[in-house]
Amino acid sequence: MDSAKEKTRQETVESATAPTLRERLKALNNVPPVLGMIWEAAPREVFGGVLFRVLVAVLPAAALFVTKYIIDALVARYDHGTAIPHYFWWLVAAEFALACLGMIFSRVADFCETVTADLFTRYIGKRIMEHASRLDLTSYEDPVVYDKMDRARVQGTDRVAMIRAMGQLIQQAITTLTLAVQVAFYAPWILPILFVAVLPAFVGETHFSFLGYSLNFRQTPARREMDYLRIVGGSKDSIKELKLFGLGPFFVNRYTTITDELHAQTVALARRKLIAGTFLTLLGTLGYYGTYAYVIYETVLGRFSIGTLTLLTGAIAGASTNIQAVFSTFSGIADQALFMTDLLEFFAVRPRVFSKPNALRVPRPIRQGFEFRNVSFSYPGHSRVVLGNVSFTLERGERIALVGENGQGKTTIVKLLVRLYDVTAGQILLDGVDLREYELEDLWKEIGVIFQDFVRYEMSAAQNIAMGRIEQAQSEESIRVAAEKSLADQVISRLPKKYGQMLGSRFEGGVDLSGGEWQKIALARAYLRDAQLLILDEPTASLDARSEHEVFQRFAELTEGKMSLLISHRFSTVRMANRILVLENGRIAEQGAHDELLKNRGRYAEMFELQAANYR
Repeated sequence: MDSAKEKTRQETVESATAPTLRERLKALNNVPPVLGMIWEAAPREVFGGVLFRVLVAVLPAAALFVTKYIIDALVARYDHGTAIPHYFWWLVAAEFALACLGMIFSRVADFCETVTADLFTRYIGKRIMEHASRLDLTSYEDPVVYDKMDRARVQGTDRVAMIRAMGQLIQQAITTLTLAVQVAFYAPWILPILFVAVLPAFVGETHFSFLGYSLNFRQTPARREMDYLRIVGGSKDSIKELKLFGLGPFFVNRYTTITDELHAQTVALARRKLIAGTFLTLLGTLGYYGTYAYVIYETVLGRFSIGTLTLLTGAIAGASTNIQAVFSTFSGIADQALFMTDLLEFFAVRPRVFSKPNALRVPRPIRQGFEFRNVSFSYPGHSRVVLGNVSFTLERGERIALVGENGQGKTTIVKLLVRLYDVTAGQILLDGVDLREYELEDLWKEIGVIFQDFVRYEMSAAQNIAMGRIEQAQSEESIRVAAEKSLADQVISRLPKKYGQMLGSRFEGGVDLSGGEWQKIALARAYLRDAQLLILDEPTASLDARSEHEVFQRFAELTEGKMSLLISHRFSTVRMANRILVLENGRIAEQGAHDELLKNRGRYAEMFELQAANYR
């Protein structure tokens, strides 16, 4: 059984095939745009970091050069009685100064890179939020795009090591070059041997780095499931069912199964890297000690002085170490660059719903209203027709209600009306002009929407309401008026800190509300918006009968002269509409006023009677 599992893990690791050499080199194309983002995030810090890395890089060669003359002077003094040169102690002082400068410059470079990394993380986080806010609903519902977004968020914080690696690469490359010049002066053929000896280790390191990337890529869906299991297994929203239904062990076992499998895959790859990497590194060590033995041999024959021996052994050791470091760091950067592919691809995702160039402004006031003209719609990537050939009007000052069983297209109509999606066929017109001709942001300013799954912001009561029109966040009067309209003022008056009270349970001092209380807060957002079109999707689902009656008495008064669209399963709510649209199988089965539809004895009357029977 264990051997079968091991075979499966091995196949999983091997199936995470490393990209070809061309793909690896192509990944380096990510470096320039990333460098551009790093520079944009922290130009002064980047300049300082590079400058001090260059200064640190030339110091080892300078120190070895000084050491050579110090040792040769001492050997000449004790072997031949030659007097110590008058500048000898200046050489000693210079070596000490170089060591101090190396330490100081290295720390300054580290400081610059630390600040750069912090600014870069801030910059990337901000850019990801900005770009995510510009994407449309289809992007969030596309698993491929969502995976890219998920990896982009991780890479925004995990790739800061790339900044330090780039600084180290500059330092290592310059140090290698300066030491190589010294070695080449005495034995030019040593350098090719060092490079050839290190090359296999570099190739192996690169190979396994890209295998690691491929494995990480394949594990993304599983890691997303792990995140979901962590949330559902430990949140206040699910704890009641977890306890009552005994679901805790199920979620723990599922999480354990996934983590065990991912851990096994990671260890399998790490084991292969350990074995192959150790062998390849030994080749580099063999090359170094071969050249080291040659220098000692030449010194024994008297061809090199003791000072030259010291310089060359130091230069060879430094060059060998730095050549390996250059290859390793370069491999790491290439690895990081490949991971950055998802970040850059996420930034390249463009919304499918957008404003055309020179788009029109929304009429103020809207004169005719909206018209659905033979509208059909299927969600992207799905063949099922959600809406088929739907036509109706929503005129200025009119109140319309949408009713029907779940899944008949009611919320889809709302999403099309506010242009979160574009129609698959047909047209939606606003004052006789196709909705796609208007500027999106300007359209949204004239629409107030409260969805059934409205957001409960873990902020103060005032800030929660202000989300309806954020530019009025500082207007206490406007917020209070909106709260009065939605009856949220009654909820807020009972809070310890009134409008300054933190809502929710995430932060210390927060007060959570009931579903109905939250709903009144959400309704206040819609009233604060003071838009020409008000849309309420199940606006009273969490309210008791009395609160519902009060809310809709107020709603009828406040929407006088405006367009409004209601979605509700409660017929006591929809009967207040001027016109009711009954949806069935993605089409309008019938429409008319409440009394008219009851007389028709159609689908609406059937649903009304079923609901009314529950109250008899």
